[in-house]
Amino acid sequence: MSQWLALVIAMAAVCVVVISVVVLRHRRIGDDDDPSETPDVIEYMVMMIGVVYAIVLGLAIAGVWEGRGSAQADVQAEAQALHEVKARVGVYPAPVRDKIRADVDTYTSYVIHTEWPYMRDHGDLTPKGTRLLAAVREDIEQYDPKSDLGQQAYQPLVDSVAAADQARTARGQSAGSTMPGVVWFGLIVGALVTVGLVFTLQIRRSPRELLLVGLFSALMAFLLFLIWDLNAPFGTGLSVTPSVFKDVVLRQ
Repeated sequence: MSQWLALVIAMAAVCVVVISVVVLRHRRIGDDDDPSETPDVIEYMVMMIGVVYAIVLGLAIAGVWEGRGSAQADVQAEAQALHEVKARVGVYPAPVRDKIRADVDTYTSYVIHTEWPYMRDHGDLTPKGTRLLAAVREDIEQYDPKSDLGQQAYQPLVDSVAAADQARTARGQSAGSTMPGVVWFGLIVGALVTVGLVFTLQIRRSPRELLLVGLFSALMAFLLFLIWDLNAPFGTGLSVTPSVFKDVVLRQ
């Protein structure tokens, strides 16, 4: 089941539950009930709690979106550093140049096809990926260039590998969840309280009122789903993809 289908089912289920509660609650109301009897203080409290929860939701969405953007920047920096290695090593002799480029491609292919799914499932980097990048570093550091061009390219190559390693470390730190569990607890409880407070108002079974209640509950479900989806930058929904490695490093 795709995430978007799960979202549609979740939103529909929330709408059905909330509207059903409204309809069942209305059946138990007597004919002498006056919808204008809702105290002003209740309407005021519902409005205040809704505003506070909206601010919390906005901060949560901004936080997970910023985390996703940071993860995307780390991936871009790593891919660009590896591209610089392949480009600058062109002044080296053919055997050395080909070996370094082959090791860079091996590392990149491993990241795309093996490490990326591992990050999604385990929220961490793989030891083999670390070893493959270390092999690229060894190739560069163990070669002693003799030509002037090779000597000029040596330090930038070392710096590029260091930049790739730093970006890789940052990518590993972003692989897990960015939202603490206590924040999730507050978001879920806040959603239940906010939707539950709707029932303190004198809502009738008119199509307009039922539509508004259904849309409100569906919006709450969508926003929570959006936060959950963005919470894992390398997940399966609106996540960071390894396409930049293919485009920049492998040129596929």
